[in-house]
Amino acid sequence: MDALFGIMTAFGLSASAGLNAYIPLLVVGVIAHYSDWIKLNPPYDTLANPWVLIVVGVLLIIEMLADKIPAVNHVNDIIQTGIRPAAGAIIFAASAHAITNVHPVIAIICGLLVSGSVHVVKSAAIRPAVTATTGGAANVPVSIAEDVIATVLSILSIVLPVLVVVVLVILVGLIIWWFWRRASRKRQAVS
Repeated sequence: MDALFGIMTAFGLSASAGLNAYIPLLVVGVIAHYSDWIKLNPPYDTLANPWVLIVVGVLLIIEMLADKIPAVNHVNDIIQTGIRPAAGAIIFAASAHAITNVHPVIAIICGLLVSGSVHVVKSAAIRPAVTATTGGAANVPVSIAEDVIATVLSILSIVLPVLVVVVLVILVGLIIWWFWRRASRKRQAVS
């Protein structure tokens, strides 16, 4: 059962990294440093190093500020296209291997795919739609909501991984339904 919870935790944390690369890294690092809930195996135990936590915290502040400034937020999304999937891969491998013996290559691929998918949906579909429909006025509240969701998702992934998986499945279903409905409307408009 621990192996299943470990995989669920890994999926939740890597999905969170798709929204904000540094929040799940910081959450896992702080929890691993100050408690026994997570014991990270080498080389991932470096995430719990106080100096690494400081650097990740500074990067988190920079990323959060950049994501709140109009026009800079789009440049930030482009820069984060490589960082978020990498963070998702690291956090997936670190959290999955802490409890299970998932091969690191498989864990890295899973983390890349999950966090990369969340990032692509966020930066290529949701953010442009929000910018286009609100003239950019809703970008800051949406960015704040993304940070809150990433934080809550990271914490819940560790505390209640089953709940996170259920929420992620529902969310993916809603996104698929939204895209399908949107495509249907376009087909009807053309006809």
